Amino acid sequence: MSGDIRRVGVVGGGQMGAGIAEVCARAGLDTVVCEADAVAARAARDRVAASLDRAVRRGKVTNDGARDALARMAFSGSLDGLADRQLVVEAVVENPDVKTEVFAALDKIVEDPEAVLASNTSSLPIMRLGMATGRADRVVGLHFFNPVPVLPLVEVVTSLHTSAATVAAVEDFAVRILGKTVIRSQDRAGFVVNALLIPYLLSAVRMAESGFATAADIDTGMESGCAHPMGPLKLADLIGLDTVASIAESLYDEFREPVYAPPTLLQRMVEAGLLGRKAGRGFHTYDQD
Repeated sequence: MSGDIRRVGVVGGGQMGAGIAEVCARAGLDTVVCEADAVAARAARDRVAASLDRAVRRGKVTNDGARDALARMAFSGSLDGLADRQLVVEAVVENPDVKTEVFAALDKIVEDPEAVLASNTSSLPIMRLGMATGRADRVVGLHFFNPVPVLPLVEVVTSLHTSAATVAAVEDFAVRILGKTVIRSQDRAGFVVNALLIPYLLSAVRMAESGFATAADIDTGMESGCAHPMGPLKLADLIGLDTVASIAESLYDEFREPVYAPPTLLQRMVEAGLLGRKAGRGFHTYDQD
């Protein structure tokens, strides 16, 4: 790839995709967000606009800055608008079949053979996604953390095929253009952060499931006793219980260690649609406004 990355695409306009698109637009980049259809694309735009409004109220960005960022963004109900992108970040549901289909489609649509195709997956193998394309050397994991406009970390995950040039390009993009902090990880389920974090969250779920302590007491214990900014069950609610369960399943599939197995309570809550903050209820209850 020659020169800076200035044209970015994001596939998926949910919580993570919208956050990635927002930080790209705020950094002055031409940003295209693609969703499944026009209705979802409008919802993605509303999500970004609401986040920018919150940033203005908190003094993180000016009114002009928020307006300019939104003006740099286009929202589409198809992937066709990604043809001229230099970097595309996939941020769809944490499902290997869905993600593989997206990468196979992007391989045909994105015209520049030096363009980077990145995944925001929190646990799935980058090698599997790369092999769905004819350019596995240009496929890399670029794992942001939620909320993307606030948290500084990005994990760069390389497969056995990812080239040094690809790694250099995405690290420069994340650090110099977006102002993020980068750590590298090998292509193993969970990468660095989730391989450490998920067993901790699952332990808290098991403690609540057994009746040993309430969700409120578990969270207060870790916040007030260990100076954690957020208790484990509040954090699980923020991440999304469906996402926590998906990551746990990926970890368990790869390592077959009981510590990674999703507890029954977590699975039942996902089945019931009690997904945490985004659903208004998980281990705690939230005001949707």
